[in-house]
Amino acid sequence: MKFIKQLLSLFLSGCLVWVTAPAGFAAQADQSTQRPAVQAAQQTPDQLQQLVAPIALYPDALVAQILAAATYPDEVVEADRWLQQHTDLKGEQLGQEVDKQPWDPSVKALIEFPSVLANMDKNLSWTSSLGDAYVNQHEDVMKAVQEMRDRADKAGNLKSTSQEKVSKQGKTIVIEPADPEVVYVPEYDPWLIYGEPIGIWPGWYPYPGLYLAGPGIAFGFGFGIGFFHGFGWGWGHWGYDWHHHDVIFNHTRYVSHSRIFVNRNNFNHAGGFHNGGARGFAGGRHAFAPSHNQFGNHSGAFSGFNHGGVARGFSSRGQSSFGGGFHGGGGFHGGGGFHGGGGRR
Repeated sequence: MKFIKQLLSLFLSGCLVWVTAPAGFAAQADQSTQRPAVQAAQQTPDQLQQLVAPIALYPDALVAQILAAATYPDEVVEADRWLQQHTDLKGEQLGQEVDKQPWDPSVKALIEFPSVLANMDKNLSWTSSLGDAYVNQHEDVMKAVQEMRDRADKAGNLKSTSQEKVSKQGKTIVIEPADPEVVYVPEYDPWLIYGEPIGIWPGWYPYPGLYLAGPGIAFGFGFGIGFFHGFGWGWGHWGYDWHHHDVIFNHTRYVSHSRIFVNRNNFNHAGGFHNGGARGFAGGRHAFAPSHNQFGNHSGAFSGFNHGGVARGFSSRGQSSFGGGFHGGGGFHGGGGFHGGGGRR
C-alpha cells in the first residue's frame, strides 16, 4: 500500500509539471520576443546644422513642405516617379491629377517644385535622416535652420533680392518670395555658403538646378504657383510659426501621421510603441528602424540605402533612386511655367 501511494504521488506531481510547464515556456517566449527599448542617439547640433544646410536658405513655406514631406520618404519616391511618367500634364490638369493621389499634402505640394522633389528622391538617405530628425527633434531642427541662416547672413550671403525678401523679426530670419505668385529656389553650395566650410553630408549628390559650384547664391527660373491655388495642399496653405518651432499647415500646427519613423519620445518601455508604432511602407514594404551609418551619422529609415542614394528597396520598380534621369537641370516639367530672372549675388 505504501508503494502504491508513492507511485500515485509521483504520478500526480508529473501531471502538475506537465500542466504548468507550457505556461512557463509561453511566459519565457513572450519575454524573449519583447522588443528592447530603442536607444538611438539624438543628433548633435552640428549634425543637425549639416543636415538642414541644403534647404535652410529656401523660402519658409518651402522649408516647411520639405520637412513635412521628409517624414514620408516612400511617398516622395512614388511622387517623383509618378511625375517623371506624366510629363505631359501641366497647369490645372496636373493639379487635378495630383489631387487624386493618396499622398500626404506636403508631398503633393512639392509637385510644384519638381527639382526639389527629385533632389529628395536622389538623396533619399539624407531625406530619411531629415524626416527622422523632424519626428524626434523638431524644435532642434527649427533652431538649426535659424542658426544656418544667421551664419549665411553674417557671411554676407543672405540678402533681399528681386527674387526673395529676407527680413528679421527679432533674432528670427524670415525668407519669403518677393512676388507672392512666383517662387524662386536658390542655388548654392550648402557646404560653402555659410562662411566657414562645413562637412559634406555622407553620400550627398549635388542635383542640377539646385547646386551652385563656388560661393554665393544664384537664382534660375521661378516656379509659378497660380495654377495650384485652388487645391488644399498648395503653396498658400504652408508656413512657419517660428516662435513655437512649428510647421504650419492650414493655419494650424502640422502633424505628420507617417509611421515610417519610430517616435522615440513615445516609446513604451514595456515593449511597444504608443500610437501604433512604426508601420511598413504602403503596399507591403517593410518599415526600417533608425540606425547609424558607417560615417557615424544617423541614417534614419533608409539605412539600407547606399551612400550614392541607390534605393535597393525599390528595385522591384525597375528603377534605382537615380532612375529616370535629370529633370532638365532642375527645369519645371509640370504646370506653372517658368519665369525668367535670376542672377547671382
